[in-house]
Amino acid sequence: MSLRSAVSIFLFTGLSCVSSLSGAAGIEEAIRPIQDEWAVIKYHTPDKQQAERYHTLSQRAHQVVEANPGKPEPLIWEAIALSSEAGAKGGLGSLSIAKEAKQQLEEALKLDDQALKGSAYTSLGTLYYKVPGWPIGFGDKARAEEYLKKSLSLNPGGIDPNFFYGEYMFEREHYADALHYLDTALKAPARPGREQADAGRRKEIQALITRVKKQMEN
Repeated sequence: MSLRSAVSIFLFTGLSCVSSLSGAAGIEEAIRPIQDEWAVIKYHTPDKQQAERYHTLSQRAHQVVEANPGKPEPLIWEAIALSSEAGAKGGLGSLSIAKEAKQQLEEALKLDDQALKGSAYTSLGTLYYKVPGWPIGFGDKARAEEYLKKSLSLNPGGIDPNFFYGEYMFEREHYADALHYLDTALKAPARPGREQADAGRRKEIQALITRVKKQMEN
């Protein structure tokens, strides 16, 4: 399977002032602009412009990583930006970007596999089922399912782990299971400060539910 599109110029005013803050609240403040801009690119930016803007975002995220050594959250968001860039770029040329994202996620898991409610598992599992398998890429359906299930165990009611596992089930043609997880994702509680991302994701979920139901009718 070829890489699919997973997912405004980045305005990161005052990055150097917030990126090295200590403590959980400091890390949340440091990554918040990255999260917000990712949602703008993903849900409000024309497809042709997304790859370049994700690239800029990943560079900004890397600055936060360097300013906060040993913290998994910035690594996860750098990886999300990189994997989104790979998906938007597409083709074999994006595999090196996907591999870089994989490395960042694996490093984040070593530091704290429960950071951001297991988001590294969610993103890594998604990479494993969207990237082509051997001999082209590192894609692996079995490992994808392992990581996605792990993310669900850490955040069983979360919008993202349920959406991506539902999408994975749809790709595997397990439509009843897909519908179950997508329905759970749609009912997930709102995430404070992530309103734009939640709104965009819910639209994706509803669109995929429609596709699932259509397949179940056939």
